Amino acid sequence: MNEIIGVILAAIISWLNFVIVDTYFSLPEEPGVKGADLVGRSIKDRGGDLSGGFFQGNILCSPDASAGTLLSSIGFLVLGINGGILAGFLVYIGNRLCADPGYAGTCGALTMTVILYICTKFFGFTAEMFIVGMVIAIFTIQGISHPYSSKLLGSIAAKFNRSAKLE
Repeated sequence: MNEIIGVILAAIISWLNFVIVDTYFSLPEEPGVKGADLVGRSIKDRGGDLSGGFFQGNILCSPDASAGTLLSSIGFLVLGINGGILAGFLVYIGNRLCADPGYAGTCGALTMTVILYICTKFFGFTAEMFIVGMVIAIFTIQGISHPYSSKLLGSIAAKFNRSAKLE
C-alpha cells in the first residue's frame, strides 16, 4: 500500500476509533478527572462547546481512547498483538493512577489492537502508518483550534445522546 494513502486512511480509522469509543464511554457528558472540568469550561468561555470541551479535557488529563489508540499502535509495532494487549493493560493502570473511573482508554487500546491486526494482516497497512495516523488524529482534536474541534465533538456527542449534563 502507498504510504501516504495508508497514513491518511490510518488517521481516519484511528480518529473514528478514539472518538467513537470516548464518546460511547461518556467523555463529553462530564469531567471524569479534576482537570477536565477546568479545560472544558475554559474552552466554552472561548466560544467552544462544553461537551466537546469536557471531551478534550478528559483526553488531556487522563489516558483515554486517544492514548490507548496511540499506545496500542506502538505496542503492536514492537511486540505484535501482545504489545497491543500490553498497551491496554498499561492504559488501565494509568487510568487508575489518575483516579479515572472509566475504561475508555483500555477499550480504545484493545479495539485498536483488533483493528491493527485486521488491517496489517489483510489490507497491507503497517503499524507505523497507524502511529503517524494517530498523531495526526490527536492533532486535529487538540492542536488546531479548541473551540472549533469542541463544536465538532459536541455535535458528535449530541448524536450519541452524550451531551454535557452540567452547566
